[in-house]
Amino acid sequence: MKCRHCDAELALALADLGSAPPSNAYLTEVRLHAPEKWFPLRVLVCERCWLVQTEDFSRADELFDADYAYFSGFSTTWLAHCERYVADMIERFGLSEKSRIFEIAANDGSLLAFVSARGIPCTGIEPTASTAAAARARGLDIIEEFFGVALARRLAAQGMRADLAAANNVLAHVPDINDFVAGFHELLKADGVATFEFPHLLRLLHESQFDTIYHEHFSYLSLTAVERIFGRNGLSIFDVEELPTHGGSLRVYAQRHDTGTRPITPRVPAMLEREDLAGLRESATYAGFQARTDGIKNDFLRFLLEARRSGRTVAAYGAAAKGNTLMNYAGVRRDLIAFVADRNPAKQAKYTPGSRIPIVPEERIRQHRPDFVVILPWNIRIEVMEQLAYIREWGGRFVTAVPALEVS
Repeated sequence: MKCRHCDAELALALADLGSAPPSNAYLTEVRLHAPEKWFPLRVLVCERCWLVQTEDFSRADELFDADYAYFSGFSTTWLAHCERYVADMIERFGLSEKSRIFEIAANDGSLLAFVSARGIPCTGIEPTASTAAAARARGLDIIEEFFGVALARRLAAQGMRADLAAANNVLAHVPDINDFVAGFHELLKADGVATFEFPHLLRLLHESQFDTIYHEHFSYLSLTAVERIFGRNGLSIFDVEELPTHGGSLRVYAQRHDTGTRPITPRVPAMLEREDLAGLRESATYAGFQARTDGIKNDFLRFLLEARRSGRTVAAYGAAAKGNTLMNYAGVRRDLIAFVADRNPAKQAKYTPGSRIPIVPEERIRQHRPDFVVILPWNIRIEVMEQLAYIREWGGRFVTAVPALEVS
């Protein structure tokens, strides 16, 4: 395989998680009785540009289809993050009703709803029919296509250039990262700004966050790699911030390289130096990740087996993509986790891909009173523990597996 960005041959492996179906390909009752598509799940490191990437086996349209079931608006933590983002961008860049904001990968419109409420013209670009429909139901303007240079040029020709283009948690999801990034150069006004949020590779490595590896994530990103990708595709980075979201993320601020005038803040070279000191441009840094991953998997499986031997019941909360990676790599099935509760109606009455565990409404937890509830989306652990605090009434305990097994 060649690098998605620079075409170098890839030889250095970060992790091999065996094989798995797409993590958001939830099964209906009918599909439960049919074969599933499983793909190898291997991650490689480019030793030229240091882009970490999933090996190619599946197409984007197979992963982000009409039945895509991830809706961002079911997390109160994420909604609060979106609201803060909108307020901060409006203040920092002086946006008003005369401006235009685009969100790439608008999902169910959770972020753009805050933009619309401020009276600022906005448009979402969202290729998945299910979430695009949810966003339109909010009264938002949605273009149901994948983003890239061709769409950006079409919008620019219609006079629809962006003062601000938001791309939260999408840069890792695009197979053609060069075309995607180059699209922002075409979409932005001369003084426009694009922001990108993505889980930070540094945190993934240091905390062994292997469950964030799944087919929908084509790339695992550092500022080191992103700066190079942006530079080749007409953007320059002028600021970067660290965020707590998704287990530790970066927010990168970019402008057109040819027309942008904003000065580079000291945070950009500081983060690049930090990544250098952490060895992100050294092949040896990526060794050992597989062994740590296997240790986490084994600890989790050992816990589940012991719970079963002792007659204690285990359920899970949050049918998240990362949870599906964990369960499929560990070989977990319904005999070890009885069900997964989730607030999202689009996932309820379906089954987790691969492990085929039923997804049920949250009230099933109260009805069945499990001894343990495994929080699969550990990145919103505090939110979930507050939401499900009632399990303490019968002595229930919470479990997280990543970055290390914790029972509380």
